[in-house]
Amino acid sequence: MADALGRYSAGGISDVAAVERTLAGERDAYRVLVERHSAYVYRVAYRMTGNSHDAEEVVQEAFLRAYQKLGQFAGNANFGTWVYRIAANYAIDRLRQKKNEESRRESPSRKAESQTEVDPLSQIRDRAPNPERLAGSAQLAEKMKEALDALTPAERTAIVMRHWDGCGIEEIAEVLKSNSSAAKNTVFRAVQKLRLALKPFAEGRNAAKAVGTES
Repeated sequence: MADALGRYSAGGISDVAAVERTLAGERDAYRVLVERHSAYVYRVAYRMTGNSHDAEEVVQEAFLRAYQKLGQFAGNANFGTWVYRIAANYAIDRLRQKKNEESRRESPSRKAESQTEVDPLSQIRDRAPNPERLAGSAQLAEKMKEALDALTPAERTAIVMRHWDGCGIEEIAEVLKSNSSAAKNTVFRAVQKLRLALKPFAEGRNAAKAVGTES
């Protein structure tokens, strides 16, 4: 086993060769693909799901499904892109499932509470002793997370693919199982919702700068 792993150490063979050897029965060759692409797939999964537990599940399921469908992989394609799409498809299914589960569990009063806006300015602490810029960054990150969580699964997938990973509209449409026009609209809606959600925070930051409470 050690000799086999040595032959397939990172960087030793190309993705295409690793796929071919895996299909030929050399199962250790698949480990090269997992080790080479798992970190990137995890980053994508984390952006889409928003937590490490679900991200790890997405990564495991994506590589399992890729292994099971390896015979369908076209040698002239990019394995990283292919497994990315598998991960994105599973992540969006997982997000939809969780949304449905949460909707069934939440009472109307809980829904009303969860939809109450949190004023980010109320979270700002005095400038001393911590640098306010760091506090502002933490608040922005939290506000961004809240805004992303409020998106539909399709919108969250679209915004992550487009603006974090630089995917084209056709790729987004393929994952969303829609056409290019619908994918563009989904990206646009997601951007508009994020801008609206972050607007109070941005205005608060500008006001702080105007009165000299922020550098």
